[in-house]
Amino acid sequence: MQMIEPSLDDKVLLCADCGGEFVFTAGEQEFFRIKQFKNDPKRCPECKVKRATRGFKVHAETRVTCSTCGRVTTVPFKPTQGRPVQCRSCFELSRAAAVQAAEQPQEVSGSLMAS
Repeated sequence: MQMIEPSLDDKVLLCADCGGEFVFTAGEQEFFRIKQFKNDPKRCPECKVKRATRGFKVHAETRVTCSTCGRVTTVPFKPTQGRPVQCRSCFELSRAAAVQAAEQPQEVSGSLMAS
């Protein structure tokens, strides 16, 4: 037995982002039915593209003063209040020093204690 499907008509929907109208075509509705999507689209094609590409924006740079050398620089994050911020060259120097310190064996000063 073949199931008779009602013919689909284009629907005019309102975009949740811009509030503009957009057409949800019969073909798109059929695609949604085949994929078993439960909800109609919420955004117009333009807002959908904007939302999809939003994560690829360049992060805003924040101007700061290096806590080590005093040079004005920019960082790709908003600094936490009370925490030191370094320019790239000072950061790389401190990172290299930390790696070098971690690679050197710890020296024990003094003599061993007798029990």
